[in-house]
Amino acid sequence: MLNLIGVFLRQGRNVDLLLFRREGPYLNSVPDGARIIELAAGSALRGRWLAARADPSGIGSLIRPVLLTRKTDGDLRHIASLAGYLREHPPDVLLSAMTYTNLVALWARSLAGARVPVVISERISLSHHIESKSAKNAWRWRHLLPAVSHAYASADGIVVVSNSVADDLAANTHLTRSAIRTIYNPVVDETLHEMAAEALDHPWFQPDAPPVVLGVGRLIPQKDFATLLRAFAILNARRRTRLVILGEGRLRPALESLARELGIEDHVDFPGFAENPYRYMSRAAVFALSSIYEGLPGVLIQALACGCPVVSTDCPGGSAEILHGGQVGRLVPMQDAEALADALDNTLAEPASGHDLRERAARFSVQHISREYLDYLDDIVLAKQNSV
Repeated sequence: MLNLIGVFLRQGRNVDLLLFRREGPYLNSVPDGARIIELAAGSALRGRWLAARADPSGIGSLIRPVLLTRKTDGDLRHIASLAGYLREHPPDVLLSAMTYTNLVALWARSLAGARVPVVISERISLSHHIESKSAKNAWRWRHLLPAVSHAYASADGIVVVSNSVADDLAANTHLTRSAIRTIYNPVVDETLHEMAAEALDHPWFQPDAPPVVLGVGRLIPQKDFATLLRAFAILNARRRTRLVILGEGRLRPALESLARELGIEDHVDFPGFAENPYRYMSRAAVFALSSIYEGLPGVLIQALACGCPVVSTDCPGGSAEILHGGQVGRLVPMQDAEALADALDNTLAEPASGHDLRERAARFSVQHISREYLDYLDDIVLAKQNSV
């Protein structure tokens, strides 16, 4: 979103960035010129009532995921404030991302009585995301697809980040595949390359040090770093290597414990969240993605842009699309530590050309993808105006 905002502003467009919470590690990276608006939160009970009021014809689909669930999604608390924004400051088009936020955007538009075109964006393979939910969140997610199917039909545009996500969304809703537009994420720009060249003060990335396998992502079940640790243990028994995993999350204690159990704790480092992961990618021997599902894993594209050879699970999501069906990097089955270890070993033995990797990453350039978004949004605005 920040990459899109930057290009939109440079194209002379005005941008309001609507946030439910004005916080987070990327807040200082919002491009100058964007107006940040923090939407006030109301009560959870009022959020449920407004959702039902906004879509009375779909109330049957809301009963279990919204109205009767013990804990509602926090996004619902912002329906009223978003509706107020749409009434008072109607934009030419509203672009939202992520499932509950998309629902809130559509319901707020209905409550506002506004004609603002709403374009929603799914960032992940939704059915697999729902399957992965923990028990405390499973109820409201397990029964969400009917609500998604009903509400998304009222969107003026539906964008997804990969064909895999598009196929999954169409297969699990009443939406037609032709109504869903795939636009890849804008990932690569000059800033990435500049940051990749920055110095890195880490003893494992020095000349003549053992090769480093790199993983990047939140320490959550979706990323399945446990399998990566097991694969690394197999790999490290064959050749002297190191593993660095950048990111934070609730599974850190369990992953650190697993590293000790596998006897590899001295060869594994968890530095935490890194504001500049690219300088690690440009120096790693191989990048590993061990996820069990994705949308369009930006870290894979970023690693390619840094000239780092990659290995990825062939998980639901855009990994295979990024790697051109395995032509650009090795694909392995999910949760298969032996296969992942073999692919890492083979990649270390025969790394791909950095030039070829960067050439593939250029397909996901910020300038190219942002132009696709802008053209798509402009077409939707024009179609809405002509329908008056």
